[in-house]
Amino acid sequence: MKSYLLAGLLAAAPLAAVAAPESYVLDSSHSQIVFSYNHLGFSTGYGMFSGFAGDISYDAEDPAASSVSVSFPVRSMLTGWEARFEHFMSDDFFGATDDSELVTFTSTGIEVTGETTALITGDLTLNGVTKSVVLDAALTQAADHPMEGKPWLGFLATTTLVRSEFDLGMFAPYVSDEVEVQISIEAMKAE
Repeated sequence: MKSYLLAGLLAAAPLAAVAAPESYVLDSSHSQIVFSYNHLGFSTGYGMFSGFAGDISYDAEDPAASSVSVSFPVRSMLTGWEARFEHFMSDDFFGATDDSELVTFTSTGIEVTGETTALITGDLTLNGVTKSVVLDAALTQAADHPMEGKPWLGFLATTTLVRSEFDLGMFAPYVSDEVEVQISIEAMKAE
């Protein structure tokens, strides 16, 4: 009887050693989304979102089993010029009058492409339209934060959005329909 019990414990031991995904929350003070677009061929316009919240389930042993979810009000957009912000929030673009108009991204799959790189596919909801997008992502660092003393993650990601696909095509193609997006985030292990 003892030998069967010991054999059962030994067989179960490798299962206990398998790491499960760990929960992280975005560090809102060090996470930004920067977008850029061509303005009539004369200049490049920029905007940014910062201060947003999100959750990451990170599996270091099997990164493809990880996931990410982010949400923020479109009115948290920063443009550097109040008149441009108000134009973007007008009916020409978002028609956003309060913070109930959200931008959300929820991953639906991750394809690992290298030791620290992956393609993250997810559903992006922008201007009330949901489309599948792919983020070309890289893990920049996974280590203990030197000041916070707990596990921390850093990621960079890029993608290109076609704004007319989200009913935001005003002035295209004169103002580029393609919008380049760069994402830089930090995430701390959840308590």
